[in-house]
Amino acid sequence: MRPFTPSRRSLFLLLINLWKSPKPFLICTLEELRRFVEEPKGDAKELFRRICFNALISNLDDHPRNHAFIAKERSWKLSPAYDITPSVPVGLERRDLALECGDQGRYANAKNILSQHSRFLLERSEAEMIVNDLKAQVHATWYATMRASGVSEKDTETLSGAFVYPGFSL
Repeated sequence: MRPFTPSRRSLFLLLINLWKSPKPFLICTLEELRRFVEEPKGDAKELFRRICFNALISNLDDHPRNHAFIAKERSWKLSPAYDITPSVPVGLERRDLALECGDQGRYANAKNILSQHSRFLLERSEAEMIVNDLKAQVHATWYATMRASGVSEKDTETLSGAFVYPGFSL
């Protein structure tokens, strides 16, 4: 069997398969990721972290074009994260991501995200640790990060409800 090597044609075919699949985008992405990236466990774990982070900061515009793969030399890997922005909160009890992330569809809460831990090649305990660690980190650092990034006090206050919203832990 010939080793898989990146090419423009193979990337194009992969993207067509992801877009045309009747499965939810993230599920299809995970299946493809396991098939062709050099380190599927590491990339799957990173994708899980990104989904948790998106839920914790209310990044409600996380769409398929925000998840990509890049090839360096002979192997594919998950691209660096990009286009991650908190949204002004609408409700305290429920937020939905743009992409399905668990058994309850797009519901951006820990229980829903954890429901798919095995697809991300994670044991339940490892997935729970990731969720808890990210939750603590976002809670402890969001304000200082916003201010250090040049966000005004007024805008920081406007976005304050986006971070670790109460419904995340329900």
